[in-house]
Amino acid sequence: MPKLAISLDQVATLRESRRALDPDPVAAAYIAEMAGADSILLHLRSDRRHVQERDMEILRRTVTVPLHLMTAATSESTRAAATVKPDTVTLVPERREEVTTEGGLDVLLNAGLLDRLVSSIRESQFRVTLLVEPDLDQIRAAAKLNADGVMLNARHFAAAEGEVAADRELLRLQEAARGANRLKLRVSIGLGLTYPSARAVAAIPDVAEIRAGHAIVARACLVGLDRAVREMKEIVG
Repeated sequence: MPKLAISLDQVATLRESRRALDPDPVAAAYIAEMAGADSILLHLRSDRRHVQERDMEILRRTVTVPLHLMTAATSESTRAAATVKPDTVTLVPERREEVTTEGGLDVLLNAGLLDRLVSSIRESQFRVTLLVEPDLDQIRAAAKLNADGVMLNARHFAAAEGEVAADRELLRLQEAARGANRLKLRVSIGLGLTYPSARAVAAIPDVAEIRAGHAIVARACLVGLDRAVREMKEIVG
């Protein structure tokens, strides 16, 4: 069964919306861990719109489960990783205009830059994951760069309207996960996952980890974070 990684970016977003001290992602991480989260995931964006260095530094000292850092595919990623010392670094594309991460890296187009970043991060003894679309060409390109894993973008599946579209997008994720597994890449799936869509992707045999955040924090506003995490953990298995 896949592991569950909890993203707490939305907790930090709520805090930063008022430039306040609460809610604190560090406290939220403790609750999530006690509720069964297998790892904690935070995106340290270049514009620092939600998660701050202070969050990552304290979490590195306090969480006992793996700590995942998402960061832009830039030279800043290597500096951020060196400071935070996460268990895994996930490189993602960033656009200042986007509300949240929209899609995967174009590994084929940016192979030169990504090769340097992956090599640098791996030399620092951190595992590297690349956020990609569920596309076999992109996955093969990630394998050629010696990435440790890929994170498949589930946003198209989670937002699909109608059974036919949802089945088509789920099949893409299944085939992508199978292909990545054959290339010895660790497979995680995330972005846009809801509770129902998380249940569907968790059933894919080759998936090692489900990454979810917004849906859990939104649910937590109604029932509390402990219950929201436990409900997702039960769905994931």
